[in-house]
Amino acid sequence: MPMMTEIASGLGFPEGPVAMSDGSVVIVELTRGTLTRVLPDGARQVVAETGGGPNGAAVGPDGRIYICNNGGVRLTADGQPTGDAPEDYAGGYIQRVDLVSGKTEVLYAGCNGHHLRGPNDLVFDASGGFWFTDMGKLQGRQIHRGAVYYAKADGSFIKEVIAPIDGPNGIALAPGDTHLYVSQTMESRVWKWELAGPGEIRDEGSLLAGPAGAKFLFGSARYQMLDSMAVDSAGNVCVATLVNGGITVISPDGASTDWVPTGDPFTTNICFGGPDLRTAFITLSGSGKLVTMKWPRPGLKLHYNR
Repeated sequence: MPMMTEIASGLGFPEGPVAMSDGSVVIVELTRGTLTRVLPDGARQVVAETGGGPNGAAVGPDGRIYICNNGGVRLTADGQPTGDAPEDYAGGYIQRVDLVSGKTEVLYAGCNGHHLRGPNDLVFDASGGFWFTDMGKLQGRQIHRGAVYYAKADGSFIKEVIAPIDGPNGIALAPGDTHLYVSQTMESRVWKWELAGPGEIRDEGSLLAGPAGAKFLFGSARYQMLDSMAVDSAGNVCVATLVNGGITVISPDGASTDWVPTGDPFTTNICFGGPDLRTAFITLSGSGKLVTMKWPRPGLKLHYNR
């Protein structure tokens, strides 16, 4: 197993790491309903009380943090999240948080008359808009299916681009914003779409293609589940992997894969930071830890991280 350095522990199912230029890492704590800043020495500062179930985070063009909030989930007796909605569930939403004041606002709660159900993760493109996944929601025996959306950061525009798609989770952009990647959790697949522009995919219309004309990038023959992802500077897709506990690294054409174990079956997310972007920050949600490890290649520089 690669050498890992623990930055913080005792976190409430950490997710959505964002490496900041000052050396801190902003995360969401899903079971605590907070946006939290973790300092290099491991100290923690609660930036905002988001409520619900904050699941993914990203820095927008205005320097604020944008959050995918799934609206909350039921917890097990030992405080771990399940896939089922809590009794007070009223839908999911996209939030925007000012890092200085902690002011939190709901940017989007629906699209074309449909409620967002379980927003999970997001990524900004060079134009200032963002793609995000909505995993859908389980409510007892009822399943609300998932979708992938595109929206503007000022709250003026949202559209459903890929639907239906079951359990979309991680989402990332290739270098140059040429392609969009999305993981499906339970199916353990990663799909790839060529982009025609901001919020636009090229759907080849083949009945044998994946959702909305997607090209198949990766699928696992073993029992595991895929969570959130990041892309490195070589275009490799690095996907946090559940059950098996680690990071699955997939080449841009899907022809080769590598495996980086972490030892936590709830390895949920990864981002890159540090002065050379060679430090991987990984959320180990089963043990409530944020850890780092040296990565063999720099990560892809995101458009608005600061």
